[in-house]
Order: sequence, then structure tokens, then C-alpha cells
Amino acid sequence: MKRPEGYDRPAAADERAAGTKGTLTKSTLTKGTLTKSTAGKGAAPKTTADSSAGTQSTAAKQTAARAGRSRSTGHGDHTSTEPITLPAADPIATVSRLRAATGSAPSASPSSAPAPREPHDTPLTPAGARRKLRAARRARKLYEREEVRRFTWRSRRRRNIWLTALGILGALVAFVLVGTFSPLMALRTIEVVGANRVPAEQIQSALDGQLGTPLPLVDFAEVKQELSAFTLIQSYVTESRPPNTLVVRIVEREPVGTLVTESGFDLVDAAGVVIQSSVERPAGYATIDARAGVGSAGFRAAAAVIAALPADIRATLDTVTAATTDDVTLTLAGGTRVVWGSAEKSDFKAVVLAALIVSHPVGTVGEYDVSSPDSAVLR
Repeated sequence: MKRPEGYDRPAAADERAAGTKGTLTKSTLTKGTLTKSTAGKGAAPKTTADSSAGTQSTAAKQTAARAGRSRSTGHGDHTSTEPITLPAADPIATVSRLRAATGSAPSASPSSAPAPREPHDTPLTPAGARRKLRAARRARKLYEREEVRRFTWRSRRRRNIWLTALGILGALVAFVLVGTFSPLMALRTIEVVGANRVPAEQIQSALDGQLGTPLPLVDFAEVKQELSAFTLIQSYVTESRPPNTLVVRIVEREPVGTLVTESGFDLVDAAGVVIQSSVERPAGYATIDARAGVGSAGFRAAAAVIAALPADIRATLDTVTAATTDDVTLTLAGGTRVVWGSAEKSDFKAVVLAALIVSHPVGTVGEYDVSSPDSAVLR
């Protein structure tokens, strides 16, 4: 018998690895089958009978595998190095057999198991449905209210501004009405200030018809009519002093000279209003000689010149003559004359005259001519 060539050489490393791999494959597959069987038992207790049955089944499978390997070689004295492939086992059938052996019932298919009931699938009672409906309505109203507030904040701000302004205006109107018609603002006291020649009691007595009237409602036209009867009052100013006082400030007429009359002398102001009448000439006032009367232009020019003189010169003034507005002449005490001319530039002429009297006192000269103040003349 002829031996095959190379029979005495050791098997190649890859063939040995393949053989080892096949053995491991068989062992692993057997272990996988046992693992599936153990997992399929679930929570059932493991018994001795179950272990014996599993061992016999595994031994039978290994014997069949060895027989098949021997048949595949064709010769009894040769060992095949090809891996052995076991037929794939149905895991569901294996689990079914194991459960049948242990007596446990197969579990139902996942597709046939009833689906868990969701909470919203719980049937509602009529009362529960009404509660849910009311809750939904409340939530909807709350949402709509928030949306309205979000889109109308500008208009609400303008409305608040207008309401605030109207409130302030209303408060002011109420305050004015209360101050106008309240008895607390009624006039009770009339105070007169600046009256020297006119007795203050006469003025208060003339205005007592306004007592009891609220200050804002005092009739000032009637007050003017009552005060115009006093010729010595040149002007006046009224002041309301809450809560119930009226102050009347009087400006009396200032006399500028005297006029000679048939009965004596009349003390008059710059407007020709008679302030006082007396038989004798009032001391300290010059006599005005206005031939055309108190309403003439000459009288007004003489009054303007007297008003422009300093107080010390006015005290020494004896007479003022003014036939026209351009020939005003002053006579000082002692007979010294002052040629004044017109009433224009009276303030400047008064300053020049005062300087001349200082440099040339009264009595040293007979006449001061200031009709042209830029070139005054002494005579």
C-alpha cells in the first residue's frame, strides 16, 4: 500500500488552528444552547431531573457529531481538520420544549397582550366632564385676558395718564370752588396802609359793604367807586390775604404849591387837585402864578419844574411864574431869580443849578440862568 507523500510531516499550524477553532465552535455552540435553556426556565426552580435530561441530550448530540465526522473522512485512520458546523436550532422551539419539561405555561405573544390603558382613556362621568369643561373655560379666559393685556398696554398707559390729569384738574376745581364759596374765606378784616392825610377809618367805613363776601367774589368795581370819592387818594392797590383779610395800599397826592384864591390859599398837587384850603399860606410850599389856570400848559410846566428840584432848593423857593411853557421863572428867598426856560431837561437843569449855588451861594449873585444848561450864566 502506497503511503501519501508528506505523511511523516507535522500538521501545519493553520490546520491545527482550524481544528482547534472547530472544537471551540462546537463547545461554544453547545454552551450557547445550554444558556438559552437556562434563560428560558425563568423563575422556575432547577431540579435534578431537568439536569439529567439536559446532560443526556448534550451527550447524544456530541455522539452524532463524532459519527458524522467519521463518515465524512471515508477512512477510519485519518482525522479531518475541517470545522464542524452544527445545524441552527430554533430558539423558540427550544424554549417551548424546556418549558414543557418544567411544566410552565408558555407566555403569550407580545402582539396578543392587551395594551395598557392610558389615563385619558378612563371613562369620565358627567360630573367629571363638566369639571374639565369649566377648567378649560377658565384657562381659556385667563389666556385671552393675558393676551389682551399684552396687546393693550400702550392704550392703558395713555388712559392712566389722562385719568391722572383729569383727577388733578378735578382736585383743583374742587379747591377753587371750596375757596370761592366756603364761609371760611369770607371777608372779615379791611386793612388800610399808607393813609396820612386821609383817615384810615373813613376808608374802612366806605368799604364795609364788602364784609362777609368771599375774597374771590369781592366787587372791586364798587371798591374803586368808593375810593374815588377821596380826592387825596392818587392811586391804590388791593391785596387779598387769605383766609379773610383785604389789604388796601393807598398812595396819597403830593402837594407841589399853592394857588392864590379869593378866600385864601389852595394847596394843590401836580394835577391841580385841591388837597387843602386855608386862609393863610401853607408853610414850605411856593406860590404858583399860572395866569391861565390849573388846567393850562403853563401850570403843568411849573408843576414839573417844582417836582424836579432838590428838596433843599425847594425849601427856599418862594414863587414860580409860568405864563407859557417856555418862560418858567423861579424866585428864591431873598429875591434871587432863576431863569429856567422850558420844562425840558428839568432834571439836568436842577443839577446845574445846585452846582452853581454851591460855587456861588444865594445872595452873592442876583440871577442864575440855566435855560441853556450846557452854558449857564450868572448875573
